Formats: sequence, C-alpha cells, structure tokens
Amino acid sequence: MSDFADKARAATAAMRELFPATPLLRNAFLSDRYGADIWLKREDLSPVRSYKIRGAFNAMTKRLAEDPERTLFVCASAGNHAQGVAFVCRHFGVRGEIFMPVTTPRQKIDKTRAFGGDAVEIKLVGDYFDETLAAAQEFCAQTGAAFLSPFDDPDVMEGQASVAVELLEQLGDAPDRLILPVGGGGLSSGVLSYLKAVRAGTRVKLVEPLGGASLAAALKAGEPVTLPSVNTFVDGAAVARIGAAPFAVLSTTDPGDVLAAPENRICVTISEMLNVEGIVLEPAGALAIDALKDLGAALRGQTVVCVTSGGNFDFERLPEVKERAMRFQGVKKYFILRMPQRPGALKDFLGLLGPGDDIARFEYLKKSARNFGSVLIGIETRDAADFDGLFARMEDRGFAYRDITDDEVLAEFLI
Repeated sequence: MSDFADKARAATAAMRELFPATPLLRNAFLSDRYGADIWLKREDLSPVRSYKIRGAFNAMTKRLAEDPERTLFVCASAGNHAQGVAFVCRHFGVRGEIFMPVTTPRQKIDKTRAFGGDAVEIKLVGDYFDETLAAAQEFCAQTGAAFLSPFDDPDVMEGQASVAVELLEQLGDAPDRLILPVGGGGLSSGVLSYLKAVRAGTRVKLVEPLGGASLAAALKAGEPVTLPSVNTFVDGAAVARIGAAPFAVLSTTDPGDVLAAPENRICVTISEMLNVEGIVLEPAGALAIDALKDLGAALRGQTVVCVTSGGNFDFERLPEVKERAMRFQGVKKYFILRMPQRPGALKDFLGLLGPGDDIARFEYLKKSARNFGSVLIGIETRDAADFDGLFARMEDRGFAYRDITDDEVLAEFLI
C-alpha cells in the first residue's frame, strides 16, 4: 500500500479520539427512484455537521507534532471550515483566530463560537471571502500563527481522505460509483488519491455548482484560474479558484466526469430530502445527490455512494429554497402584465386563471400610459403545463405580458 494510503488510515484512526465514523446509510427512496443501490456517506452527521473537521484535525495534528509549543492557529472561512477549526482548537486546548466575512449568516457565526467556546476569537472582516482571506494571512505574517487552509494543503487533503477510508470499510467493497462535491478541491483530491492508492475500481463523478465551476475552468485552461464571478448561493462550494495542491491531483480528471449542478435544481433536491427523508442538507451538501439526476439510467443496477458533505442549513433560507425550487420546476412564474386602465379589466384577467392557478404576488409598478398600467404578477400552479393554457388565454384576450422568471437582472430588482 502506498505512503498516502498509510497516512490516510493513520489519520482516520487518530480521529476516533474526536468522533466516531460518520454513518454510511442505504437510502431506499433514491435507490427505488434510480433502480440502483444508493448509499449516503453522511458527513452532515459529523460533530460539526460537515466533513471539514477531518482536514482541520489532521492539519492541526501535524502542526503540533512539528512544534508542540505552538498555541495559535488561524483560518478564514464563511462557515464549515471555521466550525471544524473551532472544534479542533477546543479539543487540543489551543487558541484559534477565526476570520469570517462580515456577510456571514449569524447562525454560522454563533455555531462557530459554540464549538470553539473560549478557545476561539471570531473576527468579521471584509464583504467578500478574498478580503477575509487576505486579512487572515496578514495576521499570520504579523504574529507567526499557523494558517489552516480550508482545502489548499496536503495535510488537509490527507485528512479529508478519511471519508474514503471509512466508506470502503463500511461498505465492505469498492462501490461501482462515487459522487463527490467539489469546491476548493480538498475533499475530492484526498478521496481520489486514496482510491488510486488502494486501486479501487470505482468510477468517480465530481459535481460543482454551475455558478462556481472552478474545476471545469481549471481543466479547460490546464491550470487553476480565477472565475470572473461566482454565484454564492452554494456557499459551501462556491469557490472562485480551485486550490493548487488539489488541482495537482485533479488535473488528470476527464472533463466529462465533472458535472455542474444548477443552483435552482439543487433547491429541488434540498426540498425533496427534507420533506421526504427528513434529511437536512445545506446547498453544498446536496450537490452529490442532485447529480444523480444527470446520471439517471446509467446508474441502474449499480452500487452508488453519494457524499452528503454538510448539513449546516440556516432555516431562514427555506423560503428562498422553496422559491428557487418552484421556479426550476416551472410551477411558479413571474411576469409583467400590461393592464388596461378600464373598469372590469382586473376581473377579466382573473377570469382567465385556471382552477390550479394561485396569485402569489400582485403589484402595480407604475402607470406607464394613460390607458395602460404595468403590473408585476407572480403565479403558482399545480402543473407547469398549466402556464401554456394561461398564456394562450391571455394572448387571445389581448393581455400583453413579459415573462421575467429567468431574467436575472429584472428578478433581482423586482422579485
């Protein structure tokens, strides 16, 4: 067995003093849907509800072995890595300076503080992660503290490989397929390195959010590149630039094995897992399950493992998740209606609605002309096909409209 495999196994064994192996559970709902034997590696059930505790523990263990007198560690994170570092700081009895963006949700700040207790101090710096990271690294340069990268560190990658060590032991054999989420690349590179080291014949699919496809961009360019913009909805995996160390491992990946999950479709998956299975997943934690929709019939008859990477979901986001899911499914639309300014016009329009149509938003924007006014309307319906009939009836009666459901600019300002 290779040196990497030995180190990953040793790291896994050391973690048992901190937490038990996360469960590998067969999911009947998904197995029946895809005609496959689908298992979930439940990293959302770790002590910090994500796999990040693994890399943080291994990296801190290595730093303390090099310098037992070291007492100060630093990280920059918007959530899961911060919580992992805080938990491990408390375990080892060392201090942690946790740099988080000012825009970090209060729930994640409070959880980080709860895990770290008196061992950590949280510093809110910068509106964007790049600013937070720069502040953390400057602090390290000034104080000599050890910086713990969320993903771009061989020791972190080695720690994340413990996910693969556990799941192979729990399953008893290598699965036919393994689906992994990708953000900065620490988990995927660590797991792939271990599978290669033990010569597992597993086919791996990697999935990243459509609005943060940094691995796909790096594979196309042949090196890590910085995305010009990132959709931050999948905050646990929305990384503008994949790590250099992880990419050294991932650079030989077939681009066809890298999938991109649309943010709104991920919301459908989050809702399904919550409502059907009672499993709470954050957007990044749902990536691997969401990718099953792209693979479909190719999964039939196979043993498949999906890594649910995190469950730190802020329920204040639930209305947004529901909204995005309905828009993706086509059962909720927004449009601007040109309403005639005459008695009975509104009644005429309401008469066009079908039995399953429900008005979720109705707002006069302005009177654009003496005889017409613009109205913002949101409609929910039971079946996406119902909109075809509604729009046909509107056109027959002369109601002009513009569908703005997928117009990101207008939706941002009006919806």
